[in-house]
Amino acid sequence: MLNTTRLAGLGRYLHRPVFFLLVIFTTLGAMSLLTAAIQDGGINPVELALLILYAILMLWITASFWTAALGFARIMRRLYRRAPVSAIQARQENAGEPFKTALVMPVYNEDPERVFAGLRAMHQSLIETGAHNGFEIFVLSDTRDPETWIQEEIQWRRWALELGQPTRLFYRNRVENTARKSGNLADFCRNWGGRYRYMIVLDADSIMTAETLVEMVRRMELDRRVALIQVPPVPVNRSSLFARMLQFAGSLYGSMFAAGLSYWQQDTANFWGHNAIIRVRPFAEHCGLPQLPGHEPFGGEILSHDFVEAALLARAGWKVHLADDLGGSYEEIPPTLIDYAKRDRRWCQGNLQHSRLILARGFKSLSRIHFTMGVMSYLASPLWLLFLIATGIEAYFRSLKAPVYFFGDNVFPVWPQSYAVEMATVLWVTLALLFLPKLLSLVLLAFDPVLARRFGGLPRAALSVLIESFFSVLLAPVLMLFQSKFVAAILLRTTVGWPTQERGDRQTGFGEALGAHGVHTLIAAVAGVMTYVYVPNFFWWFTPVLAGLALSIPVSMITSRTGLGQLTRRAGLFLTPEESNEPRVLKLLEEQLAAPKTAGLDIAGKRDAWSQAVLNPATYALHAFLLPDETPNRRRHHALEGLIFKLQDEGADSLTTQEKRTLISHRDGLYELHTLLWAGSSVSRSSRTDQ
Repeated sequence: MLNTTRLAGLGRYLHRPVFFLLVIFTTLGAMSLLTAAIQDGGINPVELALLILYAILMLWITASFWTAALGFARIMRRLYRRAPVSAIQARQENAGEPFKTALVMPVYNEDPERVFAGLRAMHQSLIETGAHNGFEIFVLSDTRDPETWIQEEIQWRRWALELGQPTRLFYRNRVENTARKSGNLADFCRNWGGRYRYMIVLDADSIMTAETLVEMVRRMELDRRVALIQVPPVPVNRSSLFARMLQFAGSLYGSMFAAGLSYWQQDTANFWGHNAIIRVRPFAEHCGLPQLPGHEPFGGEILSHDFVEAALLARAGWKVHLADDLGGSYEEIPPTLIDYAKRDRRWCQGNLQHSRLILARGFKSLSRIHFTMGVMSYLASPLWLLFLIATGIEAYFRSLKAPVYFFGDNVFPVWPQSYAVEMATVLWVTLALLFLPKLLSLVLLAFDPVLARRFGGLPRAALSVLIESFFSVLLAPVLMLFQSKFVAAILLRTTVGWPTQERGDRQTGFGEALGAHGVHTLIAAVAGVMTYVYVPNFFWWFTPVLAGLALSIPVSMITSRTGLGQLTRRAGLFLTPEESNEPRVLKLLEEQLAAPKTAGLDIAGKRDAWSQAVLNPATYALHAFLLPDETPNRRRHHALEGLIFKLQDEGADSLTTQEKRTLISHRDGLYELHTLLWAGSSVSRSSRTDQ
């Protein structure tokens, strides 16, 4: 009798060949359709460009389609067949001595109230499950803004006092934010990593349930060769129509794509930067990131560090898993189309940097594919733009050819051959690959009535998919132009930087929409007139793209409206399981954000946080205690004295943000400033009056 567990293990070796063969054969089939449609009289340079562009884009589309299709098959199998216990799961290893896991949250100029509310919610969730003793919390601040810095310290100290002794909550602010988030994590590993077996990396908007946190640790203990487990985060907590559509799409389609990714990635999965557990020792040993040769935007520090860290772990022989079956992992997304595009701009440079690593020595083949996919996630937009332009040019040249009906001595006319059927077939095949995953997600709901009810029922979910698909068609050309602009700027050696993400709900006004989408509207008008006049047959095929660009201003404004988003929720549209049955940890987050602030270290009087750090004795003592020890420097001391004189002569408003940070970044200068102002200056007296 065959051992089914062994057969299942052998079957894993077929996952990747099956996936890649499906992608290649589907792409070749689509290419044959396009070749048949344009090969009349040979292939000219424009048609050759069309074929090359279409081949690249079809590889991208078919990879996405088959990932979703295989994910659909895996989820259907789970519905009707209990997954067998693997050999690794069957042999629980001895955990040895008790250990603690670090919950690590790197922050950079984030809202301190939201950061600590999220951590408090997760900690309370752990307390309620009795698992809190196994975790300790680190807030790793790279914040540069002095106001936010002081508020972080106050939030930390208030919570630490509430927790009492022994405290399991730690905070530090780095003097220099070298290498951004990756440098922040590296600093943690150097200074505190030896104390912990695992660290769970969070983002400023991350929320995870206690059950998920405990299960992540358990899975790491089950297989000592696993260095990283990524749990797919589901978007939650936003109210605008744009965000609710993304939350619905992420929740409904996301599980299918995650299951497909897990199918073919297997032990060489990717790291998404947060909501993941990492084995500290191999991460510290193998994931030190190099400086890329040259200057930004392609050289210098690696911005999108997560893909690279996963590749380095895989190169060293460690396993990286995607836990597609594990829920309870959440994040928050930008509330508007414009904020979403700004986040894309922030990520674009980091992903394009991966083009430098695709052919680097030592990486596994699948890691190179991850790098390529990261590049293509942004390069696809300018490629689509070039494809549309090449299609328009080809249509224009075809329109110039006057048909000839009689050749030589032929008595009967020779009718020109039409390729409308072939071109229509190419279009419908492309659209099918793009939209079939949405239909498959509805099929899953039809076979899982319990889940369907959490999405508002199958009819409402189907209507939501239809509306979301309509808006995605309108928004796709806008995002195409946004991303094409970002890629062009980076190729022209323009550094994008790493600005803070907009996380709270807000609405887009007309002025902002006009500034962001005015060019899109102008492009739609010019391209529409030109195609209608010179290539009228192509115009009607081009209308979906033109409509999205022409309507970009009103669509951007309408989709940003929170009132409209709340109206759709009351109607049961774009409903997600997290809205139908809110998880306990999300309720705790709401309670923390709504809770009245306790007394104690709250900022007193009318003065800002920075002023309190230099004037209020309690805030000053807290901030001075948290500053690192440094050897006094005479040149620095004179620079600080100059800033103090500037403050006395011209007031706090005359100081720049960097100058304010400099004044409170060194213990000796802060002491001198605090002593001087409390010794009898007018600033000191006014502060005491305010308090």
